[in-house]
Amino acid sequence: MTKFRPLGDRVLVKRAEAEEKTAGGIVIPDTAKEKPIEGTVIAVGPGARDAHGNLVSLEIKVGDRILFGKWSGTEVKLAGEDHIVMKESDVFGIVA
Repeated sequence: MTKFRPLGDRVLVKRAEAEEKTAGGIVIPDTAKEKPIEGTVIAVGPGARDAHGNLVSLEIKVGDRILFGKWSGTEVKLAGEDHIVMKESDVFGIVA
């Protein structure tokens, strides 16, 4: 993979794969699949600066599975794979 280090309070996320079938076993065609709102954190930035200039580190770390908004972040292609760069504030939470 290409080396990529997010800046500030941004994180690089690999989106989870879309479901191929419904719970009832119906195969979903590619055109009808919704993009998952879950992914794995690949890289994190150093953190944001507060009003006094102090660095506030991120709560999210590499390897965390997270949930995020449907339209969150910016989609990028790194080493031929699709990823999303988003701010930590776009993340709803960490999946335990």
